[in-house]
Amino acid sequence: MTTDYAQYAKLSPFELKDELIKLASSRENRLMLNAGRGNPNFLATLPRRAFFRLGLFATAEAELSFSYMPNGIGGLPKIEGIEGRFERFVSDHQDQPGVVFLGRALSYVRDQIGLDGSAFLHEMVEGILGSNYPVPPRMLKLSEKIVREYIVKEMIGGFIPSGSVDLFAVEGGTAAMAYIFNTMKQNGLVKRGDKVAIGLPVFTPYIEIPELAEYGLHEVAINADPNAGWQYSDAELDKLRDPAVKVFFCVNPSNPPSVKMDDAGLARIAEIVKERPDLIILTDDVYGTFADDFHSLFAVCPRNTLLVYSFSKYFGCTGWRLGVIAAHKQNVMDAQLEALPEDFKKEMDVRYGSLLPDVRSLRFIDRLVADSRAVALNHTAGLSTPQQVQMVLFSLFALMDAGDGYKKELKTLIRRREAALYRELGLEPESDPNAVDYYTLLDMKEIARKIYGDEFSDWLVKRPGASDFLFRIADETGIVLLPGSGFGAQQSAGRASLANLNEYEYAAIGRALRGMADERYAEFRKEKGKG
Repeated sequence: MTTDYAQYAKLSPFELKDELIKLASSRENRLMLNAGRGNPNFLATLPRRAFFRLGLFATAEAELSFSYMPNGIGGLPKIEGIEGRFERFVSDHQDQPGVVFLGRALSYVRDQIGLDGSAFLHEMVEGILGSNYPVPPRMLKLSEKIVREYIVKEMIGGFIPSGSVDLFAVEGGTAAMAYIFNTMKQNGLVKRGDKVAIGLPVFTPYIEIPELAEYGLHEVAINADPNAGWQYSDAELDKLRDPAVKVFFCVNPSNPPSVKMDDAGLARIAEIVKERPDLIILTDDVYGTFADDFHSLFAVCPRNTLLVYSFSKYFGCTGWRLGVIAAHKQNVMDAQLEALPEDFKKEMDVRYGSLLPDVRSLRFIDRLVADSRAVALNHTAGLSTPQQVQMVLFSLFALMDAGDGYKKELKTLIRRREAALYRELGLEPESDPNAVDYYTLLDMKEIARKIYGDEFSDWLVKRPGASDFLFRIADETGIVLLPGSGFGAQQSAGRASLANLNEYEYAAIGRALRGMADERYAEFRKEKGKG
């Protein structure tokens, strides 16, 4: 029976993958290779070792507080003498890498960041025990300072004083997106019918969320040019000059082309922001740590930009749900809240009136926190404290890695996988200094052209069922790719993650796709009488 693949046309790529997996797994004695999802198969082990060792120290601290109680009952840890007890713990367990890392981390926090060692240890111990609500709910005080150092170093290039940046710790980049969209709507920064610009291609939810009935936003496409290294042309970026465009959403480095915005693009947007100081920018920089010399839009437009960063990909911790929203202390969102009509301000006075007497002093980032728990539950808002502790340890792991050894290893790992895939295809990967290579877009028309020429490429895309090529790849080869069109790419291409399989498996993907192309080429020659 012939399957009508058109029924899947409206599915998100991440829902479509389930159908592709079913098809790819349908044949016995064949390996299914799922290159669709971006969940990495690598992870940072040392900061995890440190987390679990810290948990043992923290439990001992709790037991010390209630040492007279039997039956496994502990109390809240005490700050008095905690540094001395911790140093003895480190000395007694020097054979354990995670403990050695914790000792070095304490020295780094004291000597390089300038924080009080006892206060840091107490926050970490209480946090990993999860014995208190997150206070402040936006982010634990010292945890924010440490993670902020990491964000400023990796995303902003150190161009902005860290003290001028506020963070909200959230349940990964997905929560950040949901919170930002909701608070913008609740506070009148975007209204139904407003224009929002979206840098395409992009992570699919940035396309789908504005279209939901509760938002009803009009999307303006800012299309990256595949023939210009997936950069945005001046003409495309100049769409942001339209005063009707309220917000610009982008993922940088991009998903799925996996390239960072070049210096010319950053400069062009900074120039536009000077003309349009009211423009709000939301940049999702989750792949920035895989790029060389990365600078976020936050670095060039700090007052206009909300920066979303997830720890998920770089540290291999998608299940931990760790992310932050960063905002400059002097930002356009707060300025726009001040400029709202008086009648709307009165509505907000009612909405947030249970939080503080002077609602109008409540900043945008703190409204995010309140809205994340339907305002009424603001007092119990915040990312769980054990999650914040792991985030701190990831940040310190990166900050203390002076030679960027971990980063270099990951870059090498990903690029070897890319080389294996393209080698078996019989092609060379594109050389681009802005490429991150976390994903690669496999444009079947372009691959066919490079292997066998323009005539074959044109013939291939005109064949019946050419639009269903991802299903046919899954059916014939057992390989799952996600459709580039689902991310807003304008050409027919499949997104392959280079992060979630091993090198030999990417080589197998390359061989299978090359074999499929060779079979089609034999059909082409036969049809043209060239066989």
